[in-house]
Amino acid sequence: MTTSPFETLRALTPEVPSLLARVRPHAVVLGELLLDGWWSGTVERMCREAPAPVVDMGARRYAPGGAANTAMNLAAMGARVTLVGAVGADSEGGILLSLLEEAGVGTDAVQVIPGHRTTTKTRIVSSGQVMLRMDDGAASLAPELTVAMGTAAERAAPEADAFIIADYGSGGLPYGIAGTLRSSARPGTVFVVDAHDGRPWAPLRPDVVTPNWAEALRLAGVPAPAGDRPRWLLEHSEAVLAASRAACAVVTLDKEGTVLLDGSGRRHRTWARPVLDTQTAGAGDTFAAALTLGLACGVPLATAMDLAQVAADIVVHRPGTAVCTTADMARMLGELNERVLDRAELLNKAQEARKEGRRIVLTNGCFDVLHRGHTSYLNQARQLGELLIVGINSDASVRRLKGPARPLNHSADRAGVLAALSCVDYVTVFSEDTAVELVKALQPEIYAKGGDYSPNMLQEAEEVLAYGGRVEILDYVPDHSTTALVKKMAAALPQPTGGSE
Repeated sequence: MTTSPFETLRALTPEVPSLLARVRPHAVVLGELLLDGWWSGTVERMCREAPAPVVDMGARRYAPGGAANTAMNLAAMGARVTLVGAVGADSEGGILLSLLEEAGVGTDAVQVIPGHRTTTKTRIVSSGQVMLRMDDGAASLAPELTVAMGTAAERAAPEADAFIIADYGSGGLPYGIAGTLRSSARPGTVFVVDAHDGRPWAPLRPDVVTPNWAEALRLAGVPAPAGDRPRWLLEHSEAVLAASRAACAVVTLDKEGTVLLDGSGRRHRTWARPVLDTQTAGAGDTFAAALTLGLACGVPLATAMDLAQVAADIVVHRPGTAVCTTADMARMLGELNERVLDRAELLNKAQEARKEGRRIVLTNGCFDVLHRGHTSYLNQARQLGELLIVGINSDASVRRLKGPARPLNHSADRAGVLAALSCVDYVTVFSEDTAVELVKALQPEIYAKGGDYSPNMLQEAEEVLAYGGRVEILDYVPDHSTTALVKKMAAALPQPTGGSE
C-alpha cells in the first residue's frame, strides 16, 4: 500500500479499529496449523487403580491454534486472510478447516495430506484448572510437501499487503523460500516473522520480528541475565537484529509488555495489563496479528505496537484459545476513558497504589496535538516508576498560556487520547496554569518533564523538592512540538491570492 491516511496516527481512539477494518488489508499467513481442544468436566473422586483424579467430561470445545489462530485473529480484526499450511486428511483436520472457513479465513492454499495427522493439543480442564494436556499429530512433512507449501506461499505473496510467518519450531515449514519470498511480493509488502527461532528466516530480511524473551536471548546468543530485561534488550539490540537480519524487533515480555529494538534509534515500549492467573493460549498470536494489521494499513510502528498490546490485553482475560475482534478493541479503547479521573478519584487511586508499594510518577502539559516527542518522553517517564499520572491543562488554561486559537482539541479529547496509551495509567485535568496545586495534593515520588525544560524553569520543582521528591528531566525530541506542528500545518494551507471585489 503506497500511501496511508494512518501514517501520522500517534494515539488510539475507539474509532481506529473500525477504520482499520474498513481498509481490509490482505494478509497472508504461513505457518504450522494446530487444533486446540479445551475439554472441561468435573472431578469428584479419585481413580481406584492409580492416584489420579477422575474427570467426568462435559463440554468439548475446539479452536484453531498456532498459525491458524493468527489467521483467525486477523480475520476477526477485519483483514482478508489467506492461510498457507498443512493439515491431515483426518477428522481433526476437517474440524480445523471448518472452523477457519466459518470465520472467513481463506483456506485454498492449505494442503490436505492423506496419511498425515493434524497436530492437536487437547487440554483437560476442571474447576478452572488445566489438569492435563495431550499432544497428538506429526508436524514434520516429507520434503516434497514442504516444497509444495513454499510454492503456495510464493503464489499468494503478490496479492499481500502483509505477510506473516508463524513458526513454532517444529521444523515443518519451507525455510528454503526465505531468500526469495520477498521478490515474489510487490513493493511495500510488510513482512513479519513470529518465530521460535528467527535465524532460518534471516535471508528474508523481515521488516519486523516478534520474539519473546527466551527467543530474543537465543537470537542474541547471550545467557539470560538477572534484573532489568528491557534495559538488557536495548543494550543487546544490535545482536538481536543482526541474527534475525530484521529492520526492527518487537520483543514481548509477557507481564512487562513489549520493547522495540530498532537500528535507527527509535524507542518505544508498551505496558501490559496482566491478570494473576490465566488459561489463555495464543496471546502472542493475537499480538502479532494486531501488529501486522496496523502495519499493513500504514500505521506507524509505535502506534501499531500500542494497538497490539490492547488486543493482547483483551485475550489474556479470556480462557482458552481466544480471538480479539474489531468490536473488542473499540470497546476496550472506549473503556480506557474511565482512566480519566477528577482530583478526588485520582488521590484515592494514588493512595491504593502506595499501599501496594508502587512509585508514582507525575508529568503534565497541554498535549494539544499528540506527537512523537510526547510519546517518547511519556514512555521514558513510565519507566521511572510503577504508576504514571498525566495532568493536562484545562481548555481555559491552554488559552491563557498559548493564545485564543488554542487548544485545537478540547480537554475531553486530549485526555481520552492520552488514556489510550499503554504507558499512561491515569489522566486528570487541572484548571490552574501550572501543576503546582496538583503536585501539592498528589506528592508524587517522581515529577518528570520533557527535555525542553530545566528544573529552574519549573514552578513545580520547588514544591517536589520541598517534600523530598525527585525531579527528572527526560530526553527531548527536537523539531517535535505542537506549536511547530501548528505552524507547519498553517504553512501548508493554500494562501489567499487577493484580487478586487
